[in-house]
Amino acid sequence: MTIRVQFWSYFKELTGCAHLTEELPEGSTVDELLKRLHARHPKLAAFQNSTFIAVGLDYQGRSHVLRAGDEVSLFPPVQGG
Repeated sequence: MTIRVQFWSYFKELTGCAHLTEELPEGSTVDELLKRLHARHPKLAAFQNSTFIAVGLDYQGRSHVLRAGDEVSLFPPVQGG
């Protein structure tokens, strides 16, 4: 199944792109997606405990099961201003 991943804020610089698509087996979880992304983008892995994850418009945990066509957004920790 194809999943679109959107990177926000300085995650774009850490990954070198604003978005990408990932092919995953049916029934894959957010955690499985993150493991793939962290292996490919080690700088992103440094924020694995503080990354906010949304699937569509809703925040989700790592055990959330993805479906074909889902859009996953990854947000860095909240920044003050």
